[in-house]
Amino acid sequence: MAEVITMPRLSDTMTEGKVAKWHKKVGDKVKEGDILAEIETDKAVQDFESEIEGTLLYVGVEEGGAAAVDSVLAIIGNEGEDISSLKGGSAPAAGGSEEKKSEEEVKTENKETSVEQASSEVPAGVEVITMPRLSDTMTEGKVAKWHKNVGDTVKEGDLLAEIETDKAVQDFESEFNGVLLKQGVEENGAAPVDSVLAIIGPAGTDVSGVGAAKSSGTVSEKPAEQKSEVKAEDKPAAQAVSSSSTDRIAISPLAKKIAQEKGVDIHGVQGSGENGRIVKKDIENYQPSQAKPAASAPTASPAAQVALNFVQGEDTETPNSQVRSIIAKRLAESKFSAPHYYLMVEINMDKAIEARKEINSLPDTKISFNDMIIKATAVALRKHPQVNSSWAGDKIIHRGNINIGVAVAIPDGLVVPVLKNTDQMNYNQISAAVKDMASRAKSKGLKANEMEGSTFSISNLGMFGIETFTSIINQPNSAILSVGAIIEKPIVKNGEIVVGNIMKLSLACDHRVVDGATGAQFLQTLKTYLESPLTLLL
Repeated sequence: MAEVITMPRLSDTMTEGKVAKWHKKVGDKVKEGDILAEIETDKAVQDFESEIEGTLLYVGVEEGGAAAVDSVLAIIGNEGEDISSLKGGSAPAAGGSEEKKSEEEVKTENKETSVEQASSEVPAGVEVITMPRLSDTMTEGKVAKWHKNVGDTVKEGDLLAEIETDKAVQDFESEFNGVLLKQGVEENGAAPVDSVLAIIGPAGTDVSGVGAAKSSGTVSEKPAEQKSEVKAEDKPAAQAVSSSSTDRIAISPLAKKIAQEKGVDIHGVQGSGENGRIVKKDIENYQPSQAKPAASAPTASPAAQVALNFVQGEDTETPNSQVRSIIAKRLAESKFSAPHYYLMVEINMDKAIEARKEINSLPDTKISFNDMIIKATAVALRKHPQVNSSWAGDKIIHRGNINIGVAVAIPDGLVVPVLKNTDQMNYNQISAAVKDMASRAKSKGLKANEMEGSTFSISNLGMFGIETFTSIINQPNSAILSVGAIIEKPIVKNGEIVVGNIMKLSLACDHRVVDGATGAQFLQTLKTYLESPLTLLL
């Protein structure tokens, strides 16, 4: 039977998506895990994979066209199947209105189901897994796919399910060993954060009363008879996912985060998880000497600039992309909602220039002035946590991590990839991360979760010869640093006029969070670190 695939909601602010490119044409065979299309959201361009197998019978949105979330994107079914009744709207619920009603009842029951409402005690050896909060704005999650079924043996690091958040679909791995005794949410069903997602424990344990809601009814479990059939189907499907793109590495989100924090090159890590997937323990036990030779990764080519030809007396138009539209919206909101003020300071970069030369003389080391500024800024934020805060209406949130967003120009405008825990990174890690993210940003290869969670932002136009400028704050940050070019100019030093290398910094602050004196003290600390690089070691 043919299935309707709708335009997915890939970010919390997405209302429509644009098909940047189709990877399959009408009539092509589609396997589970194959990339159907590249969807351009208001934040980035993301690959969209098929969750079903069959023949692509219909394309609802032409390449370069846009459509609202939940509208018909494509239809997949058997070759020659009549799909005339499916083209008009969103995907109908299989099984008619009664099944749709039962799904709504399941969602209602799930919203009332939480660990706190469990009606009985948890038996010994049983672990209750709750719906995780995978993004800062997530209130509920949808199980896009179960990779384990009731009765299956589960090991630590095994991929349990794929959870669809308000931003993207993320893999969710088990932290426990045992047997999957219960699925708290059906596939394609949604449940609020912290409600029961699954129960794992010894085989044969009675968990019928664990996690039961106060309201009547529970989510139905899949019959054990489906176990062997589903397992047989899941294996090739998982292989299809991992082999659908040669530049992808199968790695869990937690393992990826730890690898970034430790500066581990995941291309050299041997995965021990399902289908060679890299899991947490692989990163923790990784030894550089055991690294397998990494295949040469394709070099990301920069995105082509939009060709604009000037013709005397002729006006032309360029339709706004999703990225351009959301940039305009966010910057307008920031400028008119946050009371900006600006502080400027001149930095003598003579010692920083000498320090950079010495650092770059080391083998396999090449850092930029931008890398040095990012590092100095991160360390300065440690001493001035008020600058690393956010306005939240009736309170100010003081962020526990220092995550610096680095503005990167792309043909469609500007994106801000984020370096997580920047203060714990060394120069080489910062340099590698910035180069990687900037390259992927220009080729539209950044993922949504790589552009969220910033606590402070930096914009550098020095490479264009701009001496000084001011930036608009990247919400929900309370400040952004604007970096100008290093210019040779006369300065007074020890009572004499000499040539110095001067760089101007401008700090835009949200006056609701950062007072003038606080912003000034932060800039003074940053000035000290850049003019005397050795103070970063203190």
